[in-house]
Amino acid sequence: MKQVEILDTETKEQLCFLDKVEPHSTISDIKGLFHKSYPRRYPARQALTLHPQGNLLKDDEVLQNLPGGTTAKLYFRDLGPQLGWTMVFLSEYVGPLLIYLLFYFRVPYIYTPKYTFTSSPHPVVSLACACHSFHYIKRLVETIFVHRFSHGTLPLRTMLRNCVYYWGFSAWLAYYINHPLYTPPSYGERQIKYALFIFMLCEAGNFSIHYSLNSLLGEGPKCRRFPHPSKNPFTWLFFFVSCPNYTYEVGVWVSFSIMTQCVPVALFTLLGFVQMTIWAKGKHKAYTREFKDYPALRMPILPFIP
Repeated sequence: MKQVEILDTETKEQLCFLDKVEPHSTISDIKGLFHKSYPRRYPARQALTLHPQGNLLKDDEVLQNLPGGTTAKLYFRDLGPQLGWTMVFLSEYVGPLLIYLLFYFRVPYIYTPKYTFTSSPHPVVSLACACHSFHYIKRLVETIFVHRFSHGTLPLRTMLRNCVYYWGFSAWLAYYINHPLYTPPSYGERQIKYALFIFMLCEAGNFSIHYSLNSLLGEGPKCRRFPHPSKNPFTWLFFFVSCPNYTYEVGVWVSFSIMTQCVPVALFTLLGFVQMTIWAKGKHKAYTREFKDYPALRMPILPFIP
């Protein structure tokens, strides 16, 4: 049996002393025991480290493998209120969907009273609304039926910041696209049709990648694999990049920018490209750490080619 002493990271004050803890107990088990002493500090809020400024211990790390003698000394930091990923994504995606529609229907106090509850004479405005709504409805459907989330959480303050980003940009785009003085694209129908084709192509590709990522967890939560190309041509981007879903997402917003020919949309696309590049690099590094010889292993012969 081992003893576990949990101290406050800042004050170094002892918060909890656990006696007779099984050596094979995990950090997750320790968090559960700590939760019994501090009910408000549920496991998702807890960050445990070996040193005050050390790295967070993973939930599956085993107590007996940690350095120390019969008494393990851990430091606790409160991560603040947490939300599950499903709730996070639903909050981020419902807002843009509804906010855009407020501008499209020109509800009072957005534009001048003369244009209240009027419609734009330009067909591309209605098409843009349909595409924007489709994009976020698709995201909501994927969140509910396709994505598989771990038990991980996101701090409430981070979720609020993300909502400000998504909701704010949605309002900015919608204000200009649905503005009474909006002018349609320079090359008319040809520009709109080509952009719509690329938009739908990228949406289909994005969904295909999310569906493919969903299948990776088919053998249980402990099974860790990285995605491979399949018979679906949209997944062949896995031959070249680790996160094709981000590639298709950028393509969606590039095509939407071309369709609407609106500067705020282009700026939103540029910021999204930067952010998704950072996420993609992080995912690629995680794959290279977890799987030996990656990305070479990502390049198998297609299963339907003899």
